[in-house]
Amino acid sequence: CWGFAKRMYRQLPPSLSEAVLKQNVIDSLDAVPLETMFVTRSLRFMDAYRKGLNGKKAAFAAKKYHGHRTLPLTIFDDLAELNF
Repeated sequence: CWGFAKRMYRQLPPSLSEAVLKQNVIDSLDAVPLETMFVTRSLRFMDAYRKGLNGKKAAFAAKKYHGHRTLPLTIFDDLAELNF
């Protein structure tokens, strides 16, 4: 989602006007397809289920590692540390 918006923004012509730059940001964010916003989160949940986590643990892991497409193998250590 963020990468898509950055790519769209970089394709727009450069400007020195703050108003134009602000509108370019808004237009770039609006151009992100709605379904792509949920793809990465879904991938994290799928990865959590593949690794054997249940719903509550998968939700915790997806929230904690929100910047990653897959969960690190250290998730099991993190969950054990929190007595999850």
